[in-house]
Amino acid sequence: LFPSRNISPMVPGNQTQFTEFLLLGFSETPEQQGPLFGLFLGMYLVTVVGNLLLMLTIASDSHLHTPMYFFVSNLSFVDLCVITTTVPKMLVNILTQSKAISYAACVAQMYFFMALTCVDNFLLTAMAYDRFVAICQPLHYATIMSPRLCVLLMMLSWIISLVEALIQNLMVMRLSFCGDHEIQHFFCDFPQVLKLSCSDTFNNYMLLYIMAAILGIVPLTGIVFSYSQICSTILKVPSAKGKYKAFSTCGSHLSVISLFYGTGMGVYFSSSITHSSWKSTVASAMYAVVTPMLNPFIYSLRNKDIKDAVRRLIGRVTSFE
Repeated sequence: LFPSRNISPMVPGNQTQFTEFLLLGFSETPEQQGPLFGLFLGMYLVTVVGNLLLMLTIASDSHLHTPMYFFVSNLSFVDLCVITTTVPKMLVNILTQSKAISYAACVAQMYFFMALTCVDNFLLTAMAYDRFVAICQPLHYATIMSPRLCVLLMMLSWIISLVEALIQNLMVMRLSFCGDHEIQHFFCDFPQVLKLSCSDTFNNYMLLYIMAAILGIVPLTGIVFSYSQICSTILKVPSAKGKYKAFSTCGSHLSVISLFYGTGMGVYFSSSITHSSWKSTVASAMYAVVTPMLNPFIYSLRNKDIKDAVRRLIGRVTSFE
């Protein structure tokens, strides 16, 4: 049924396993490949430039060497890695007019995408905690949000995320793929790959749901709790100007949280409610491509400290020239 180069015998038994999958992407129409390539190349370049500029601005300005901007800089780095995990392969496939992705590359994509989005989730939680301490316990902010705690939170975020993704991938690598090898997506999305397996995937789905509940609901609960305390504290501020000043420090973070969880829930509902693979793919593109692209602009346009730092950076560059 399939070319022999696409399958290889597995060690246990007589089952077969594909050595490559096909990423169907957004469209199979040749006329649409050019516009799709231009669109995603432009979005990728904008994301790279925007996040690198934000990281450079924070690193070069001493005024931004605070816990909040430490997490913002790391968020930009993770967003840059997220989009680099998925988009370049799609662009290469469009250029070469090939939809193939090797089994090893597919597993690597799943691993890094899962781990990086999990780190994103923990970073947003750490940033919510930072705002909670800054507004609700301002006198103890410097003591609580010490450099040691910030580094520890980052390390825990990476360790937990990498281990969780590793466990998920090891479970996938035990599966056999002896049927359809076409992935209805522009990258190797974990649930889409599970659908192609001819093995029993009950344990995989159970692990996926358990991990999603623990690593999704727990951080979200922390964010909701932090902002409920923040709102309670802000409402006690007597002056309207004081309330606005306190809340304005959270505006950018709230926008990023809304975008991250909004697009994430869009992916979940589109895949569980609609049977249209195209709608699910578009929702995933919003989550995996559009969100990393918009995050640096949200912090740049809504944050006075970042805008002032960018002006100082541009001023130093122009004066140097």
